[in-house]
Amino acid sequence: MQTQTALNHNIQQIDHQQLIKAYVSNMAFPCVGAKTALAKDQISVCEAGSILSNEHDDDILKGLYQFIADYKEDKAIFRSFIVTFNDEMEMAEEDFEAALWSRLQSLHDKDIYPWDTAVSENPEDSTFSFSAGNKAFYIVGMHPGSSRKARQFPLPALVFNLHEQFEQLRESGQYQNMRKLIRRRDVAFSGSSNPMLEDFGDNSEAIQYSGRQVSSEWKCPFHNKGMH
Repeated sequence: MQTQTALNHNIQQIDHQQLIKAYVSNMAFPCVGAKTALAKDQISVCEAGSILSNEHDDDILKGLYQFIADYKEDKAIFRSFIVTFNDEMEMAEEDFEAALWSRLQSLHDKDIYPWDTAVSENPEDSTFSFSAGNKAFYIVGMHPGSSRKARQFPLPALVFNLHEQFEQLRESGQYQNMRKLIRRRDVAFSGSSNPMLEDFGDNSEAIQYSGRQVSSEWKCPFHNKGMH
């Protein structure tokens, strides 16, 4: 497992890599893609202070750029970039959601690359996906206070998964079967299906990022700097 460590990684004497390994290695953990990424040593970890602070956003962005560069070299699928934070207090789902979008907004504001044209830059559009380094990402927010068991991680964390690898899976004919398997395992693990889970293009995936169940009236707080 590769590590891109932010400046204050010694705030807590917690091995974030080991936390992730234990979390994903749980036999019942539903995401088989994450399990494959772990087995292939293709999970990159960036430890980044508090999720409420922008102090390490430059470090996160630098790590993302390197992650993208590594992917471009070999196009290997089943890789994830995980940002872990040191916040000890359990956050309410609404507070975590606000912090998640604050970090994504800051990363977008600092990003020097254009938005990935394969996805929409409008968070209300059904083909929206977050973009950084000119690559689209599906974001998975995790934290101790999540109502979804599969997202209950000991610390706040953001998982960045490249959209391009989903397209690779579609082209190879693996995507549909893997999606069905993950959803079936999630029901067994969590006790119910994820009510926010939809296929790309059916609804804006922004509603899925935090893991909180939101109503149809929910408005994404993200603002694309290219939109007026």
